[in-house]
Amino acid sequence: MLTSQRKQLILEKLGAEGQVLSRELSLHFDVSEDTIRRDLRELAAEGRLQRVHGGALPSSTAIAPFAERKALKIDSKKSVARKGAQLISSGQVVIVDGGTTTSELLTFLPQDLRITVVTHSPGIALGLVDHPCIEVILIGGRLYKHSIVTVGAAAIEGIGNIHADLFFMGVTGIHPEAGLTTGDYEEACIKRAFSGRAAETIVLASPEKINTASSFVIGDLSLINTVVVESDTDKAWMKAVREKGVSVITTADPDNE
Repeated sequence: MLTSQRKQLILEKLGAEGQVLSRELSLHFDVSEDTIRRDLRELAAEGRLQRVHGGALPSSTAIAPFAERKALKIDSKKSVARKGAQLISSGQVVIVDGGTTTSELLTFLPQDLRITVVTHSPGIALGLVDHPCIEVILIGGRLYKHSIVTVGAAAIEGIGNIHADLFFMGVTGIHPEAGLTTGDYEEACIKRAFSGRAAETIVLASPEKINTASSFVIGDLSLINTVVVESDTDKAWMKAVREKGVSVITTADPDNE
């Protein structure tokens, strides 16, 4: 079998099963584990998968530049954002992470909703400028231009002065075993810090993030309380997430009025 054929079959197996293990692939293709590791290494370099200990997971497409991500799965993002907005109550302090899905969340906040929003995203802050009842606290720091959010020591210090009710965490991958991941080390640190200052952490998960992984770990699923997904999300995935103690809300669930 040609190397290119084996790689394609590995990707097909990954797509069908959600993960692959080096040892199992070695036996399946009757080649050495070194050969499989080389295949996985080359596929990872092409952005086709994310290597993890012992094998690989699907690579998240949500690590593209902000402008590209904004047009990705836009209807799905709007759908989960609308459902997420229903989890917010008047009087709360709500941390809103940077990201394209959390940006959509803003469009579903009622004009009479009185909350305080804390964010390290200048875009999120500007998106709330014209909202009549929402106070905005913008966390400062070094601007990470890829995601248009602030990071670094100053941001961590500012986060330490907050007690929030909710945190809407942005992720690039959410996987029952690999946990919550993102494409930048400093962003992962910021997300962990925000989660530690909120009573409840929520992930709005559009389809490209589900069952995928990126290079930097935010934490395992115990870090979050709730994930909001589309109603046609894989049932086995939802079951696996619920077994980790996370509440799964779908867009088909009754509205919280």
